[in-house]
Parts: sequence; structure tokens; C-alpha cells
Amino acid sequence: MTKIRLKDSSRAHILIRAANWVGDAVMTTPVVRAVRSNFPRARITVLAKPWVVPVYQNNPHVDHVMVYENQGRHKMGLGTLRLAKDMRFQRFDLAILMQNAFEAALLAFLARIPERLGYNTDARAMLLNRCIKMDPSLKKGHLIDYYLAILSSAGLDIAGRELELYPDPRDREWAQRFLDEQALSGPGRPVLGINPGATGGTAKRWFPERYAQLASGLAARHRTRVIIFGGPADRELGDEICAMAQGACINMAGRTSLSKAFALISALNLFVTNDSGLMHVAAALNVNQVAVIGSTDHIATAPANKNSVMVRQAVPCSPCLKKQCPTDHKCMDKITVDMVMAACNSFLEKEGFNG
Repeated sequence: MTKIRLKDSSRAHILIRAANWVGDAVMTTPVVRAVRSNFPRARITVLAKPWVVPVYQNNPHVDHVMVYENQGRHKMGLGTLRLAKDMRFQRFDLAILMQNAFEAALLAFLARIPERLGYNTDARAMLLNRCIKMDPSLKKGHLIDYYLAILSSAGLDIAGRELELYPDPRDREWAQRFLDEQALSGPGRPVLGINPGATGGTAKRWFPERYAQLASGLAARHRTRVIIFGGPADRELGDEICAMAQGACINMAGRTSLSKAFALISALNLFVTNDSGLMHVAAALNVNQVAVIGSTDHIATAPANKNSVMVRQAVPCSPCLKKQCPTDHKCMDKITVDMVMAACNSFLEKEGFNG
């Protein structure tokens, strides 16, 4: 494929179609940075569904975030045509598709974007004039490299693999007020968080009773309480863990916006999580984290920062990538509280928190 060259890159308008899940979207932030590096004077717009919009807000490489209102004016059917019309009005010169669905290519085609770049998946070849045949080796590597290969296949330079997130300063102020009000900040006291949920089924989740035991142990040792993170669907799970931990936790699952969750995670000294979107958020914010990994591919979706450690136990059936475990969930059962606690203590002791 010949290198993409825009006629007037100083006036070019580039569309990046975001991935549809928070973790995947975070793993595309090196792509956003690389696009800016290749086209420093272009206008860059990200098209994103509402729940991933915060990933791109405040990003200095992004000029505008266009919201794909998939349950509103852009709902499937006439809404798809309406979105294509909205996109056409923006007069994009290049579309870079992080999202692999047929619909992503169709929208770029209907919007009459001259250059349309993406993988040859889901019968999209006729809709993309910059169609990339996927290298099978990419399926054996990390998703960050999978996304970056879209650019390198088109002759564009890569600007590193580091993830980026930029919490809103107002959300950072809110996070500090919250910590102060809850007496969670102060000299010699670590700020601790756990994320016991995960979208896409229960197979990715370490057991609630073990999270409760972990939180109780950490809270007792460091004379604090542990913040529980998650979305609205995780609120009941958070309440269950709070009850088992007997006062060691504060359940914030479903009680913050995603952007406020970013800010609160950025204030943590340690985050313990399943493989989830918030795991990648913590990696982008370079927060110390312990990731409990079971059914998922630890190579493809490992947290991509130096301050992360994965706790996993190799079993013959893992990674199965299933939503629910069909047998005895041994990939998680073999991960003990002591194993995770040891990883936590290693981080905290390096930070000077000895309890």
C-alpha cells in the first residue's frame, strides 16, 4: 500500500472512528497521538459512542469529539443515514477506522470520505480504498500493536506505544474533595481501590468473597478504607462486597461518571482489578495496579504500563475467552487472596506504605 499523502495536510480534516469499548478505546490512544504526529496541522475529529467519549476528552491531540448517538438521532436505520449526512457535512479527507464492523466502513463510504483506511474484515473490501489485509501474527500480540498496524500499513509513522488519558481538572478537584471528606487522604495513608466487576460475563471476575477478604486485610493494615469502582451494573456486587468486608470499603460503583472515575483512579496509590476497561484506564494513568487475570488472553490485553503486575495461574483451559465458565472456574479459583495480597504489599512497600 502506498503511503497516505493528503493534498494539503495543513487544512486536512481527519476522522478517527473510535473502538466501542472503554478498554479498547484507551488502547487506541497511541493511534491518536501518531495521527497528530504525522499530520501536525490537520484537524482531528474522533467519532465515538457516548460511553467512550470521556476517553478522548481533554486529549491535546484531538480537536473535536463527535458523538455517535446510537440510541438517539443516529439509531440504526434512518439514523445511520442521518449520521452519514452529519459526517459528510464535516468534509473529512481521511477516515481511520479502529472499529472493525461493516457499519463503520459503510458510514465512511456514505459520507464520501476520499481516503478510507481500515482492516479487511466483515466484507468491507468494497467500501475501503485503503484496505489492510490482517497479518496473522497480529492476533498473537497485544491489541495496541494491532491498532497501530493500521497506520504503519499505510506508511505512517508510529509515535510510541504509551497510553494516554487526560482527566478533567474539575474532576480531579472533585476527587480530592471526595478523598478529604471520606478521610482517605493524608500522610502515610495509601489511597486504595478495587474493581471487582467486568463487562462481558462472569468468567473474567475474581470471586467477591476474595475481594472482600483482600479489602479487609488492606484496610486493617493501613488503617483506611478501600474504594470500590465499577459501573451501574456493578453496584449490587459492590454492596455485597461491602457487607462481607464489614466497613472496610466505600462502594462508588455506579455512583460516578466515567470521567470522575478516571480522576479518582489517578489519585490511587494502588488499584486491584479484573481484566476490564478500568484496568486499561489505570495503565494509561500509570497507577500501580495488580490485575487478576483468568479467562482472558493475558498477551493481547495485558495492562500496558510498567507499574502493573498480573496475577494469574496457568491452567489448560485458559484463555478460553468465554463469558461464563462452563466448568469449575479453576483459572480464578487457583488465585488466592495471599497471592494478590503479596503483589499489593510489594507495590505499597516500594511506595513507603508499610502499615
